[in-house]
Amino acid sequence: MITSENLVRHELIGLACRVKDSTNKALTGLEGRVVDETRQTLTLEIQNREKSLIKDQCVFSFQIPSGKWVRVEGKILVARPEDRIKKKFKSW
Repeated sequence: MITSENLVRHELIGLACRVKDSTNKALTGLEGRVVDETRQTLTLEIQNREKSLIKDQCVFSFQIPSGKWVRVEGKILVARPEDRIKKKFKSW
C-alpha cells in the first residue's frame, strides 16, 4: 500500500499530480495524472493532452490512494523507476 512514507519507492503512474513549484514558472500549478515516467521526466495527462516535465526542475505533490497529498522534491525522483525502488534515500 502506498503511504506518504514510502511513496518514492512505489510506481507513480496512475497517481494524480500537481506541480507545486518549478524553475519554469509556466509549469507551476499544472495538474493531471501521471501516464509515463522515464529517468529524467514525468509525463502528465492534462485535459487529454500529454505534458512532459523534467523531474529535477520541479517540486511535485502526489495524491496517494488515501486521498492525502504528498509533496516530493523532483530531485529525489531522478532515477529509472525500477532503480528508484532499490535506492537508499538519506532525507526521505
